[in-house]
Amino acid sequence: MKLKIPNFKNIDIKNIVFDYNGTLAKDGYLDIKTQEKLFEVCELYNVFVVTADTFGTVKNQLKDFNLKVFVLSSENHLNEKAQFIKKIGSEETVSFGNGNNDEEMLKNAAISISVIGEEGCSKKALLACDIVCKDILTAMDLLLNKKRLIATLRQ
Repeated sequence: MKLKIPNFKNIDIKNIVFDYNGTLAKDGYLDIKTQEKLFEVCELYNVFVVTADTFGTVKNQLKDFNLKVFVLSSENHLNEKAQFIKKIGSEETVSFGNGNNDEEMLKNAAISISVIGEEGCSKKALLACDIVCKDILTAMDLLLNKKRLIATLRQ
């Protein structure tokens, strides 16, 4: 998706990176509405899920989606997520997160969206993002309707 956002930036969005728990999932599981919306997003973009997989459910929950899952392996998740964004191309990536370990990932993406959701949103994630959404469905809708992104980010 090519976007020209007045007085903000021009971007050609190719990649979407989601944190899993607290962002896409609640307690390790996706609800049905999130699944439906995620299928739509996966049709349009290269989608990645980068997670500590706190509940050990991510691979099973996402096995039917056209996306790639990366389970964090280092002791520094903050840095590992940021390096992942840089590796795939931060200038063409939108990231989604809600936790402290998402801060640098959110800062490094071309556009970053924090999700409050039922788990809440850390102060660090909130201050690192471009947009805050009340839930993941609202956040994913921004990817499916580019005029919403433009309206929110234009200056």
